[in-house]
Amino acid sequence: MGVPLLLLTTTGKKTGQPRTTPLTYMREGDRLFLVGSNFGRPHHPAWSENLLANREATVTIGGAEIPVNTTLLTGQEAEKVFEQFVEYNPTYSVYKTRTARNLRVFALERRQT
Repeated sequence: MGVPLLLLTTTGKKTGQPRTTPLTYMREGDRLFLVGSNFGRPHHPAWSENLLANREATVTIGGAEIPVNTTLLTGQEAEKVFEQFVEYNPTYSVYKTRTARNLRVFALERRQT
């Protein structure tokens, strides 16, 4: 489809095991952004629950593994990033209408190892 994809590897909240999920992302400078749309389903995606429990993760882009710290965005910053996703792919606005939950928006920044 031509959308930018990364592989996000989190630590399972319940299992402690690595969990890898392919996700669409956006980039602004050195920061990456993800939206936990879960296609508008009523529950948050498991990967977002994992990030709330442990904000350290790894992303793989173009074969390169990058350790990251994640931050749940709120307020105007989350809204701004979400609108950028909508501009890129209008389907995100449909996801928002399918559920009563707030779609989680995360910022990812390279972690020093």
